[in-house]
Parts: sequence; structure tokens; C-alpha cells
Amino acid sequence: MRAFADRADLGDRALGPKGCPLCRKMLMRLVVVAVGRLKQGPERELAERYRRRFDDIGRKLGFRGLDVHEIPESRARDAEARIAEEASAISAAIPQNSVLVTLDERGENVDSQGLAHRLSRWRDQSIPSTVFVIGGADGLSPELGGKDKFAIAFGAATWPHQMVRVMLLEQLYRAATILSGHPYHRA
Repeated sequence: MRAFADRADLGDRALGPKGCPLCRKMLMRLVVVAVGRLKQGPERELAERYRRRFDDIGRKLGFRGLDVHEIPESRARDAEARIAEEASAISAAIPQNSVLVTLDERGENVDSQGLAHRLSRWRDQSIPSTVFVIGGADGLSPELGGKDKFAIAFGAATWPHQMVRVMLLEQLYRAATILSGHPYHRA
């Protein structure tokens, strides 16, 4: 017997043998929407490794999975037009009723346990999806920043977008290991 059913199967049949309250919750999907493509190579392999690891452990914790959507970089001539085009494409990739989390250098420096706690809380509130947005080289539209639940920063340094994606996926995997009690995270 599976610990969790797919979203379409939820209901009385999804209750565990002892009426586990978590089993009654809708499963939350995590989505990373990133401007730009990771080319074949070590960054892509590492990103995929952390995504797969999250999927393996996350399903046991009430997460439906982790998807990565790549948005093509805009080819517009000026930065303002590029940001607007990318914002439109990002907005189209965000499911309704999602928690929106942006990655922004001016965002909050949240530690791994803090991220795990937020994901756990949103999952327990039956939020259908949490979307993490990584903008393009020119940054994110202020319009998207106004819709986010919170913004995360990976320190004050400027990071290449490829590395930010890998770091985010690693932190999501680490959050899942924290929630499961797995020894990967050593506080």
C-alpha cells in the first residue's frame, strides 16, 4: 500500500490505516520556474540529481514532486522589455493558488531549517503548489516581487543563474531531509 496517493485519488481512500491526518491533506507540488536553460554538463547533472533526490524523499513527506520549468531568455533589445517579456512567461507558468517565492539578492537569508519549516507549514495548510522563481540576467519584474509570499537570497554575492538553480534544488532536498529526520543535514 502506498503511503500517499496521487492528488486525483485523495479522499477517504487516502487515509492511512490509523487515520493519519497528513494522509488526508492534498499533496503539495514544488515548482522551480527559471529563466534560461541549463546546457548539458555538470550543472545540469547536479541539478537533476538533487531534483530526483527530492522526489524520492519528498513523496514520503506529502509532496507530489518537484518540477523545473525553463523559460526562454527574452531577446528584446532593452532590459525593461526583456524583464516584461520574461515576467509574462513566468506568470503563465505559475499555477493558481500557489505560494510564490522569488529568489532576489534583496530577499531574506533563510537558513535550511527555516526553509524546511515554511515548506512543512504550507504543505500542512494544503497549499497545492509552491513556486520558486529564478529571474533572468536583468532580474525580476517588480510586479512579480509584489506577488511573492517571500523572497530568498543566497547571501549578498551575485551568483550565476545556473548555480542559483543548483543551490535552490540542493536546499529543497536538504529541507526534505530535515523534515524526514535523515542525517544529510548536520545542524
